[in-house]
Amino acid sequence: MSATAVEEVFREDRARLLALLAARLGDLDLAEEVASEAVEAALARWPTDGVPDKPLAWLLTTARRKAVDRIRRDRTHAARLAVLQVEGGSVPAITFGDTDAMRVGDVVLAIGNPYGFGQTVTMGIVSALGRSQLGINTFENFIQTDAAINPGNSGGALVDAAGNLVGINTAIYSQRSGGSLGIGFAIPASSAKQIMEQIIQTGGVTRGWIGVEAREITPEMGESFRLGATTGVLIEGVLRGGPAERAGLKPGDVLVAIEGKPVKDPNSMLNLVAALVPGKPASIRLRRDNKDVELQVAVGKRPTPRRR
Repeated sequence: MSATAVEEVFREDRARLLALLAARLGDLDLAEEVASEAVEAALARWPTDGVPDKPLAWLLTTARRKAVDRIRRDRTHAARLAVLQVEGGSVPAITFGDTDAMRVGDVVLAIGNPYGFGQTVTMGIVSALGRSQLGINTFENFIQTDAAINPGNSGGALVDAAGNLVGINTAIYSQRSGGSLGIGFAIPASSAKQIMEQIIQTGGVTRGWIGVEAREITPEMGESFRLGATTGVLIEGVLRGGPAERAGLKPGDVLVAIEGKPVKDPNSMLNLVAALVPGKPASIRLRRDNKDVELQVAVGKRPTPRRR
């Protein structure tokens, strides 16, 4: 294929690329600039042959990189969130809602781009709060909603009836069709805001860690171990030399509260510990031999998981 023919391939896709970028960036000048840069990058990479199977897809990916000045994300992949700084001046901003005040039954609207049809809004209610153990992220505290969320909605806003951001659409429960069955999940805006602020300030997310392995307490276990109650979590293991061991925690202890907040199950313990600031002391309340024990633990930094 000649250089002229290669150029024609990319020039033909430039118009469609420009339309897509203008719609997504909301800035025609910026769209034209990055579209031109993407085409130039393509011509430099494929001067005479080897044009990719999907030129438009390659151009769009390259153009996005050109438009984004900085992309920072949660490098632990624990929440699947990123912070993007987009060139092109000021953009409209959304107001964060109070997710702690949300209740089951509250009306919410999910905004996204399902199947690439363009911006779409669907309405539903909050079906449940604090959903966990879904196997989606390491740290799970999802809002469940029956507002239709389909492929293409991930990363879109979940807003309340007043238009305030209450969540980030993340996942759905689906079968073979891949479509919505009325069971969607969103990361609470409060969690997203905390992650966003850390990424902006430090370039990454740092989570607390104390080095324990916990297990949920069932009624049968509580009776068998004579724990007296089923609240809290049973400490099954304590990492040798870790923050918890240095603070005096032992296997068999029942962890009841962290910084005054009740521990309901292992997942809530994980989220509470993750929210602690590494390097600072934190108070924890235990039940040991049916007696309450207060300890101070020097919070460590959660290790970054190794990639396989």
